[in-house]
Amino acid sequence: MRLRRTLLIMMQTNMTFPTMAGSAILAEEHSDMLPASSKSKEPIPGPISDDRRWDAVVARDRARDGEFVFAVATTGVYCRPSCPARRPRRENVSFYARPEKAEKAGFRACLRCRPRSFSGNPQSDLAKEICRYIEQHLDEPITLEHLGKAFLQSPFHLQRRFKAVLGITPREYADSCRMRLLKRNLQAGDNVTRAMYDAGYGSSSRLYEKTSSQLGMTPDKYRRGAIAASIRYTCADSPLGRMLIAATERGVCSIQFARSDGELLEGLKREFPFAVRKPDEGGLEAWVAALLSKITGKESNAALPLDIRATAFQRRVWTYLQSIPFGATRSYSQVAQGIGQPTASRAVARACATNPVAVAIPCHRVVREDGNISGYRWGVERKKTLLELEQS
Repeated sequence: MRLRRTLLIMMQTNMTFPTMAGSAILAEEHSDMLPASSKSKEPIPGPISDDRRWDAVVARDRARDGEFVFAVATTGVYCRPSCPARRPRRENVSFYARPEKAEKAGFRACLRCRPRSFSGNPQSDLAKEICRYIEQHLDEPITLEHLGKAFLQSPFHLQRRFKAVLGITPREYADSCRMRLLKRNLQAGDNVTRAMYDAGYGSSSRLYEKTSSQLGMTPDKYRRGAIAASIRYTCADSPLGRMLIAATERGVCSIQFARSDGELLEGLKREFPFAVRKPDEGGLEAWVAALLSKITGKESNAALPLDIRATAFQRRVWTYLQSIPFGATRSYSQVAQGIGQPTASRAVARACATNPVAVAIPCHRVVREDGNISGYRWGVERKKTLLELEQS
């Protein structure tokens, strides 16, 4: 399965990228074309000629990045094909399949195009470059046409390659980056107008409404720690101890477990320090019953309406968790594979640990590779109990 079960989501938004195994396309070294200082370099076998490699260098072909590097005898530097530096003379250029080969021959990496930063998989590397570009141009309109021109790709092809790696479109990634920057600015104390402009948002009411829906409240309320936001809560007994369910007018925003009501209320206060927290007067009873049904092993088909904040990456992970069948488990690496980011196991674990609505988003169904149970926000014993109830 690919990363579609989802971002960010990245992407807290903190997105990590998969290191995908790629096959380098190699070419013959023609010793009669090499500069005298390079005659000792080992040949690179393969079906692609040096003439075609040179054509890629002249065209600054990003699609060839990761397939080979070219070295310049007069500067002692090697680069990737798309390096923006001035093109050298052909007679001073030689080619290598990997950076290690060029360095063994005495060349050093270009500080401008940083060829060593590429994984060798052109698709993954292109996605990384697009992400860096988007992050540096958040204050500008970022369209597929604009990206296509910047990366010498057709808009359709660029979006397809980007989404194949990240599972989201460039526009969705840009939205995630802007939201992350907006949150950071608001938390730093910037006023709403400045925070929105600095994050690349305009001042239209449509954009303001969009940020409000993604934050779960207006930007001003978010800035003040959810001040004036009304949150209802109730506590109840459960097989896991005392349980708290809290909700805004949009849906459940927090589900917690503890030994006492006092601990639960302290936890809610830490999560929503300035909100108006009020005991529920019966409106949450149906949601409590639905959650208890899930906990006691009676799977409920009724989905609880949720009002939670999430990065693009967290959304992808949490969406995947909700697809894990009742009574089944997955390892952290399987979840990472399922969302299309096979090297993101640690980031998956962090997303599970920050899940604010236990059981509703079943992060307890994620276990270690060897099947052992560990790493649950509400304690390993509660995680064991939940799994035992589901499997009984």
